[in-house]
Amino acid sequence: MLRNWLDKVEPLFQQGGRLSKLYPLYEAADTFLYTPASVTRSASHVRDGIDLKRMMVLVVLALGPCFFMAFYNTGYQANAAIAQGAVALDSWQEGVLSWLGLGHDQQSFIDDFVLGGLYFLPVYVVTVAVGGLWEALFAVVRKHEINEGFLVTSALFPLTLPPTIPLWQVALGISFGVVIGKEIFGGTGKNFLNPALTARAFLYFAYPAQITGVAVWTAADRVDSTSGATPLGAMAETSVAQATSGVKSVVDHSWWDCFIGLIPGSMGETSVVACLLGACLLLFVGVGSWRIMLGVLGGAFAMSTVFWLCSEGSENAMMYLPPWWQMVIGGLAFGAIFMATDPVSAAMTNAGKWWYGILIGLMTILIRVVNPAYPEGIMLAILFGNVMAPLIDYFVIQMNIRRRMVRYEA
Repeated sequence: MLRNWLDKVEPLFQQGGRLSKLYPLYEAADTFLYTPASVTRSASHVRDGIDLKRMMVLVVLALGPCFFMAFYNTGYQANAAIAQGAVALDSWQEGVLSWLGLGHDQQSFIDDFVLGGLYFLPVYVVTVAVGGLWEALFAVVRKHEINEGFLVTSALFPLTLPPTIPLWQVALGISFGVVIGKEIFGGTGKNFLNPALTARAFLYFAYPAQITGVAVWTAADRVDSTSGATPLGAMAETSVAQATSGVKSVVDHSWWDCFIGLIPGSMGETSVVACLLGACLLLFVGVGSWRIMLGVLGGAFAMSTVFWLCSEGSENAMMYLPPWWQMVIGGLAFGAIFMATDPVSAAMTNAGKWWYGILIGLMTILIRVVNPAYPEGIMLAILFGNVMAPLIDYFVIQMNIRRRMVRYEA
């Protein structure tokens, strides 16, 4: 019945129809529900079951564990803050919890999960609504189909934000990421920067008070102390004497807590195990690049090891952070698996992917340790890697050409 109805209204959206200007909206809904009618049937073409839409859907599915932690850990941290008297919920959140018959001062799984959803869902809805509006507007004006790249952008961007970020900033950030970071360059497939990271970078530099520091650590927007700071933030603000006494005493969390993700931080970036589950799916279906993932993690581990081994006598507390701690705090795992592997803005050649990933890993730790004002470095490192990716591919290709010329001359 649905297929028949779509076929019946299709002439209205075709060229010459009354709603022809809205054809991109019709096409997006039709191809989302059903296989596109235009298919290649000639044997001269290589055919595959995957296309851009299904590739993006697979990435969103891989983000499922991070979505789960965005709900659960946000509520877990918020309820912990409420129990300490450090935060009070908004009236509408109180009303929803009361209507559902749940309490916000308990640490049960359901209470934490629902409360986290009350923080995450508004951010996600605003992202989809505003970003989707810009995508549709550009598609209508340019008279082309709505690209599916926004499926991933709209999933990644909210996961990188703090729970209490004002919704108008969410709308402004995703507008900048979609319009300035992608559409002005031609849309999906033509952007040289990751749109989700471009949006977050804009918010970071435009509104640092809401995107960094204590504000990012939990759903509590009225904090009386720094005891709930993110692990990276705590290390950046601590003294050398405290840093040398042990990381756990500074960050107030165990290594295992950081690995699981039960720590303050941006809503979807805290859990390494959730990111690894997503990586398994991406690698299994062949969507994610294992070279980039390993390159980022290897580069970060190597650089953090160098700083750690040279930390004796240093006045920089971040240098005393061991490499195994660097791997589980902050958004390193999330960035390495979901952001750096963006097929559009990353390096294309196999050798280039290694260099691209290693560069991002090295830059991440370099920014964390050397720049005291920005303890988290993965965002800026990936954007730097995006800019350098074409140059990396160029040199890789030139090296291949020179090797072939030598073999030909021989």
